[in-house]
Amino acid sequence: MDIIVLRPDAKDADLRHIIKRLKALGLEANVSKGAKRTIIGVIGDTSKVTEEAEDAVRAAPGVEQVMRILKPYRLASREFKKANTVIRVRGRAVGGKKICVIAGPCAVENRDMLLDIAVKIKNAGAGFIRGGAYKPRTSPYSFQGLGEEGLKYLAEAREKTGLPVVTEIMDPRDLKVIEKYADVIQIGARNMQNFRLLLEVGLSKKPVLLKRGLSATIKEWLMSAEYIMSNGNHNVMLCERGIRTFETATRNTLDLSAVAVLKQQTHLPVLVDPSHGVGRWDLVAPMAKAAVAAGADGILIEVHTNPAEALSDGEQSLRPDAFKKLMAELKPIAKAIGREI
Repeated sequence: MDIIVLRPDAKDADLRHIIKRLKALGLEANVSKGAKRTIIGVIGDTSKVTEEAEDAVRAAPGVEQVMRILKPYRLASREFKKANTVIRVRGRAVGGKKICVIAGPCAVENRDMLLDIAVKIKNAGAGFIRGGAYKPRTSPYSFQGLGEEGLKYLAEAREKTGLPVVTEIMDPRDLKVIEKYADVIQIGARNMQNFRLLLEVGLSKKPVLLKRGLSATIKEWLMSAEYIMSNGNHNVMLCERGIRTFETATRNTLDLSAVAVLKQQTHLPVLVDPSHGVGRWDLVAPMAKAAVAAGADGILIEVHTNPAEALSDGEQSLRPDAFKKLMAELKPIAKAIGREI
């Protein structure tokens, strides 16, 4: 809260009560009395005022309206940092002129398959390899991942290709082992508001890829980024992966307008995952192109050598030859907007 507007019938006692409440929050009041309204300008770091404390002021006698000017996600906001954040991972930059491409299978299934995909995506121009060693699945009977064995395969793929590793964390107890093998820690959509997990990765030195929740607003998403940053880790990347709407033609509704909105509101890199956004391999390429045109700093593409036999998300995975074709088609789009793939 930054501005408090009192009702025309507000009493002096109401004003004194609000000033006292603000002082209890470590804030000061600049009171401006007009002919019909009294306006209180709140002085101090209002970004640390909780929604509960703000609601208490809103419910106080004599208050007509409470408004925020500064964003509640202070560290993630453009107000805190005007320049774009560029995150460097093993010599690769995320958030700079070059658009990063993260590719690989949804889940690490076996060593040979992963190493084969790693070589193919590296030759096609990918900058990172992704793969899930711990898989959050809707059904408890679905493939849950290989755990540390899968992480070892990812590390071996990095040694073979030089591609940094992106993998998902589901449980704070797995943080140490994931840090041992991965270069970027991914927070999946279902864990976007797992605040204990966010605080734990906030203590990590590894960059964090934070996916948008299934039904999360942009504000809620940025507040989740704030949780991570408030614990010391400012290397956060945001990833739009589709939200749940009434539409059933695609797996989710890929909200590309979020890219433009985020570019205005935050300095953090913004990535797009069209594979999860649409859930259909035949729609991945057009939405990846649209994401680049919209200004995304990176894209995540699921790639599998045999999607029909994939243990997870085969229906949205590109074959390596289709991925190679897409990479070539993205280059002129990136060039048209002053970027490069």
